[in-house]
Amino acid sequence: MTQLEAARKGVVTEEMKNAALSEGVDPDFIRKGIEDGTVIITRNTLHRSIQGLAVGRGLRTKVNANIGSSQDRADIEEELAKLRAAIEAGADAVMDLSTGGDVSAIRKAVMAESTVPIGTVPIYQAAYDARRKGKSFVELDPEEMFDSIEAHAEDGVDFVTVHCGVTRSSVERVRKEGRIMGIVSRGGALTAEWMKFNKRENPLYEGYERLLKIAIKYDMVLSLGDGLRPGCLADATDRGQVHELITLGELARKAFDEGVQVMIEGPGHVPLDQIEANIIIQKRLCNGAPFYVLGPLVTDIAPGYDHITSAIGGAIAAAAGADFLCYVTPSEHLRLPTIDDVREGVVASRIAAHAGDISKKARGAMDADTRLARARKALDWEEQIRLSIDPKRSRAIRETSPPEDESVCTMCGSLCAIKIQK
Repeated sequence: MTQLEAARKGVVTEEMKNAALSEGVDPDFIRKGIEDGTVIITRNTLHRSIQGLAVGRGLRTKVNANIGSSQDRADIEEELAKLRAAIEAGADAVMDLSTGGDVSAIRKAVMAESTVPIGTVPIYQAAYDARRKGKSFVELDPEEMFDSIEAHAEDGVDFVTVHCGVTRSSVERVRKEGRIMGIVSRGGALTAEWMKFNKRENPLYEGYERLLKIAIKYDMVLSLGDGLRPGCLADATDRGQVHELITLGELARKAFDEGVQVMIEGPGHVPLDQIEANIIIQKRLCNGAPFYVLGPLVTDIAPGYDHITSAIGGAIAAAAGADFLCYVTPSEHLRLPTIDDVREGVVASRIAAHAGDISKKARGAMDADTRLARARKALDWEEQIRLSIDPKRSRAIRETSPPEDESVCTMCGSLCAIKIQK
C-alpha cells in the first residue's frame, strides 16, 4: 500500500508520524496533505535505512543537493565525500546524477551510505548502458529505458526524474519559439533526439501507465521533469515551457488517480518579476502538487557566483509557494562541483529556503532568528555561532580576527552599539 493509498483509507503511517514530528504538525495534517496531493513523502519501500521526507504545502521548504560523476571525472570515493558534505551542510535530499564511470556502483554506494532520501534520473543510466554496448542513445529500445527505471526502483531510489512531458508537440513549440538556448536539460535533449531519430513519441509519455505500475510497486515518487525548462532569462516562460507544464499537470492527475505520489519540476533561469507567476501557473495547472525548482537563477551573467543568483530566486520562489529547492553551486555552468562547492551550494539554498519560509510564515520559521537576535543582544558569541546556519564558517571567520575585548568583534570594538547601550 502506497502512502497515498494509506492516506485515502484514513491510515496514518509511521512515515507520516515521523514527518509530523519533524515538522511540528499533527500527523493528520500530513495525511490530509497526501490525500489531496499537495504533500508527498519520499521513501521507497525498499529504502529502510531512512525516514520519509515530507514535501509540500504548509511544510518547511526542503533543499536538494545534486552530486554525481561525469565522463571526465568519475570517482566513487569523491562522490561519497560530496554526499557526506551535502548531508553535513543540511541537505534534506540528494540526487545522484552520475553519467561517468560505473554509474550503478556509484548509485548503490550512495544508497548504502545516505541517511536522507535519494533521487536519480534513470535516463542517464540508459544512456550509459547504450554507450557501454557501443551504440547511440537514439538506438535504444523503449524496453531498455523502462529497464533502467525498474533497476533504480529495485535499488531503493526514493524519487526519480522522468521527462514525460517532452513530447513531439512540446518540442515543436520550442523549435517554433526560436529560443536562444534551445533545450538545456540533458534528459530533455536525449528524449528529443530519440523522438527525432525514431520518428516516434516519447516512450515515457506513451507508456505512462507502465511507469505508474513501477512507481506503485515501490511507492517511488515520480518527479515529473522539466525537460524544456529555460536555460537563460530570454527563454523563460515561453510557449514550450508552458506547453510541457500543461502536459505535466495532466500526467500528475493520472498518477494521483492511480495512487502514485508526484511532484513537478520547474525552471531554471527566470527573471525576478516572473518567478511568482511561474509558481502560480504550476500550482493551478498541476492541482497544487509540490513544486521542485532548480534555483531559479535570476541573472545569466554571474558564472562562479550562481549559488548566489539561485539563492535570490529560490527565496522568492519559496515565498511564493515552491516546496523544494534544488541547490546550485558556484561551479554551475563551469565544471563538475567539488566537495567545497557542494557545501557552499547547500548552505546558500538553505538560506533561500529559510527566508522563503519566514515570508510564508511556515510553522516555527522565525524561532531561530529570534533566538540568534537575543544572543546578539547579550553579546553571547558562542550562542550566535551555535545558532548560525553554518557554525563552522561562523567560528572560522571570527577566529581569523580575534578582538582584544572578547565581548565584541573587530568591526566596531569599543564603539559597539550594543555594548554602548549596556
